[in-house]
Amino acid sequence: MTDRTYRIAPSILSADFARLGEEIRAVVAAGADFIHFDVMDNHYVPNLTVGPLVCEAIRPLTGATIDVHLMVKPADRIVPDFAKAGANIISFHPEASEHVDRTIGLIRESGCRPGLVFNPATPLSWLDDTLHAIDLVLIMSVNPGFGGQKFIPHSLEKLRAARKAIDAHRAQTGREVMLEIDGGVKVDNIAEIGRAGADTFVAGSAIFGSRDYKATIAAMRAELGKVK
Repeated sequence: MTDRTYRIAPSILSADFARLGEEIRAVVAAGADFIHFDVMDNHYVPNLTVGPLVCEAIRPLTGATIDVHLMVKPADRIVPDFAKAGANIISFHPEASEHVDRTIGLIRESGCRPGLVFNPATPLSWLDDTLHAIDLVLIMSVNPGFGGQKFIPHSLEKLRAARKAIDAHRAQTGREVMLEIDGGVKVDNIAEIGRAGADTFVAGSAIFGSRDYKATIAAMRAELGKVK
């Protein structure tokens, strides 16, 4: 058995927005660790979702970690707004920042934990100069922009490589960095993804599209319990 702590992060992208407050409360009561908040600008990605106002509205409803994934360009302008709105983690894409180190610093200065996001074709070499400064690595197992997409199998190789880098960093510094996966995560593939090294799992339609959130999250945890 691995001694890794696993976190389930339902993505509100797949929630019923007409009942968003109820959905947040229900999914936290069902055992969610994080609330994953997908921010899209119809510029960096071909879709438009939610902004700081919605984050501010849901913050009083839960003590769970709000995990904001910025799919916006430029990223810096909106970072302080999300920090003020109650975000705990803010992740961004290196392609969406003119100065990646500066954006990481801005997130930290704003009182949040910084993360870096890797699209399917983004090289992990960005970690060479940033791993010491971030708290989360997010591997996209779909191309960003829409929920409900199929998991890209090649992502498992990327996860393994990221896990190796994170473990080497921890051995050297003692610092923990979370390894998150986003896209096409379901009960029937979560164990395989966990074996590849992920410890934090974003799941949208797999949870919000199910009839029983608690049973689905419990099934995911049961599958992760099989990871050696």
